[in-house]
Amino acid sequence: MIRVLQAPWMAAFVGGLLYLGVTFALLSPARLNLNPERRPVSAGRPPRPADDLPSWRFRNPELQQWIVELQRERQALAQREEQLKELAMRLEAERQELILITQTVARLQAEFDRNIIRFQETQAEQFKRQAKLLTGMSVEGQLALLQQMPDDDVVRLLALMKNDDVSQLLDMMSKGGPAEARRAVLLTEKMRRLLPPAGTNPGPTRLTAAGS
Repeated sequence: MIRVLQAPWMAAFVGGLLYLGVTFALLSPARLNLNPERRPVSAGRPPRPADDLPSWRFRNPELQQWIVELQRERQALAQREEQLKELAMRLEAERQELILITQTVARLQAEFDRNIIRFQETQAEQFKRQAKLLTGMSVEGQLALLQQMPDDDVVRLLALMKNDDVSQLLDMMSKGGPAEARRAVLLTEKMRRLLPPAGTNPGPTRLTAAGS
């Protein structure tokens, strides 16, 4: 019997039984208490408060408010972006319309300038013919005709006549009375403005400058 107890396998057998007994005692259902409804509350540990939640269940009112405000700002920015796009499209349309109007005005201005030049050339030819006809008339006939014409037209005609004929005509006009004398002085002054300053190249006379 003593030999059996001193055998190595007997010591291993007893050790195994002790290990199984301790393990069963530690892992018994009463100690584990896997059911949370039946788990006893430790007398020395207070219960968890309602706001002491896990991180995945944590809710911060200020953070939620920030999120709401950020969403509002995002919506406002999106709306503002749409408004800016519409404004850019409207400005581009107005720019194209302005370009079209500018081109139209430039074309009309060029056409108007051509018509003015054509009119001035035609008017100059008419004054040349009238001056030629006026030169062939008597002084009395010239005075009678000039009395019916505006001063600017008379100056244009006188500018196309010879100096001797103009001097004779103005001399006769100044002798026709106070009114005619004043008109002769006025016509002489307008003709002086029409002539270029002394010492300069006169060049061709611009008939349109007589009314200035």
